[in-house]
Parts: sequence; C-alpha cells; structure tokens
Amino acid sequence: MNRKSLGVVILVVTAAALLDLSSCTHSQQLVSIEVQPAVETIGASNIPVEDDAGQQVQLRALGTYIHPPVTKDITNEVTWASNDTQMFTVTSGGLLTATGVDCGGTLVSATLTTNSSAGGISSSGAIVTGYMTANVTCFTGSGTGSGPAVSVTFGGGSGTVTSSPGGLNCTAPTPCIDAFPAGTDLTLTATPTAPSTSATWEGCPVATTTNVCSFTLETNTTVTVTFQ
Repeated sequence: MNRKSLGVVILVVTAAALLDLSSCTHSQQLVSIEVQPAVETIGASNIPVEDDAGQQVQLRALGTYIHPPVTKDITNEVTWASNDTQMFTVTSGGLLTATGVDCGGTLVSATLTTNSSAGGISSSGAIVTGYMTANVTCFTGSGTGSGPAVSVTFGGGSGTVTSSPGGLNCTAPTPCIDAFPAGTDLTLTATPTAPSTSATWEGCPVATTTNVCSFTLETNTTVTVTFQ
C-alpha cells in the first residue's frame, strides 16, 4: 500500500472514531435518582392516627445523568409508588398523602423505566429507582384502641377524671387525650379533691347534672371539667 492510500485509510478510521465518540456524547444516561425529602414524619404520639388523614407532602425526584454530567428535576417523569397504601398514597406527580388508617414507616419509590436520550437513542435500558422513607407517628395513649379521640381539659379547681372503659386518667390542671373504637359506650367520671367539692361539664355530648358524663363515642370529642 502506498503512502497516499495509507493516509486515506488513516483519515477514514480517525473520522469513524470521532463520529462514534460524538454519538456517545449524545447518549445521556441516568445513573441515580434522589428523592427529596429523604425522610418525612407526620403526626404526634398524643394525636390519634385518624387525625393525620389528609396531611400532604410534595416529593421531588432529582435525576443524575452522565454524558454529559447533569442533575435535573424528573418529578413528573418517574413512576411513584408507596409500599404501604394503608399508610400513604402518592400521586403521579409525587404528592404524598397520609390515609389516617395505619401508622409506622414505609418506603416510597420513584422509578424511571426508560433510559433514553433526548435524541431517542437508548443508552443502557436500565431501570433506575430512588427511595424515601415516610413515617406516621403512632398514637401511644393507653386507651382500648385506635379510633375517635377524647380530650379532657380543665377550667379550674382540683380533681381527677377517669374513664370506663379504662384509658383516661387525668389530674387537673393537666389535660389528657386518649382514643377508643368508634361506638364505645364511654363514661367519664369527675372526682373533685379538696378544696373543690363539685364539678361541672362543658362539651359533654349529653346533658348531665352529676359528676358523670356518659355517651356513645362516634367522633373526636373534647370536654372541659371545672371543679368548684
């Protein structure tokens, strides 16, 4: 092969290599997904889980790419999923919502099932997933179960309030709260202590002229006891 022919071959090979390299730079590849926030906790130990229903958090998915390296918001491109839909649901746009049914922790995932460049060139075909942890704080009252909550506050004086079935045991002036299954026939008893000698109720679902407030619990209820 003469020098002229050899030079042509070298030019062709070099051009092909450059063309191949150029095409690689256009094949953008997703390598990881970061979900923000990474951890989210709602609720409180003194609030029944039912009261957390409807609380929402907007999640974001950030994708990290190579060829060229860049990080961009892909919240509306990923597929969102909750591992426990009794605790949280999540929309296609990453809106996380507490159901008010269950408490604890679960994983929420953001997955991109296609991995193509803007030019439509498939890079690796990989499925990339990012995760975050969503928590609902469990109610830690001593009542007979989850359900509507009964809150007891005090308007003055000294004494205690107890419940039947058991669970509430409040001493003025410190308020307390507990939860019971819906439909529970609940009796609250106010017992004055010296120097108080009597008690009046405010917020009892039924009229009462004694130290006792008895009713069927259906919804969250707040009562105020004033000792005289």
